[in-house]
Amino acid sequence: MYKRILLKISGEQLGGKHDSGFDPELGKWLAEEVKKVHKNNTEVVIMVGGGNYVRGAQIAGHGIKRVTGDQIGMLGTMMNALALTDVFEDQGVRTRHLSTIFANQVAEPFVHRLAEKHMQKGRVVIVGGGSGRPYVTTDTAAVILALELNCDVVVKTTKVDGIFDKDPEKYDDAVKYDSLDFQKAVEDPRIKIMDKAAMGLAMEQNMPIIVAKLEPSGNIAKVAAGDETVGTKIS
Repeated sequence: MYKRILLKISGEQLGGKHDSGFDPELGKWLAEEVKKVHKNNTEVVIMVGGGNYVRGAQIAGHGIKRVTGDQIGMLGTMMNALALTDVFEDQGVRTRHLSTIFANQVAEPFVHRLAEKHMQKGRVVIVGGGSGRPYVTTDTAAVILALELNCDVVVKTTKVDGIFDKDPEKYDDAVKYDSLDFQKAVEDPRIKIMDKAAMGLAMEQNMPIIVAKLEPSGNIAKVAAGDETVGTKIS
């Protein structure tokens, strides 16, 4: 069982059944899943993506600088963090939203000791703003945050149950990896489930990553409890 996990959730997942924007029903469901993790005395830190609103790298160009595009993407993650915090609180999950960019009117600033204090009081900490710097994905920001807050593992949720040798949504004969070493995960060009820079940093700092399906209900709790039948562990 892990004492503290970093849960990385993409913007696309937070969009739920909608083509864009935030799905409150998905947020409520996620709150119930986090309650199950908390019941087992595992602390939860959440890093959210912003792809349901905008991707910085995609809007860059045609007069928009890459730095500006990435900053717009950071604002997308902030919107998700704000919405998810409200939904969690409404569902009885004590939560605080901390921001890595200056946004004092809408969020507390991310400070290491403040985040620690919130978790010591039994609160979920949701971080918006990514790393706060351009050219860094929220995958890499998640690994940095997990290291800074001394998490035991990074749990990246996806649409499929782990990492496969090819896309399981396209190929029926795709084979799942139960575990992978970092070297293969970083060097194999077919493994695109996570930013290579994020995996490289995790490898350098010995931070394990578990790639697992967000659904069905109870999956995240199983991962937090150390159930190795769920997802793929990179270590």
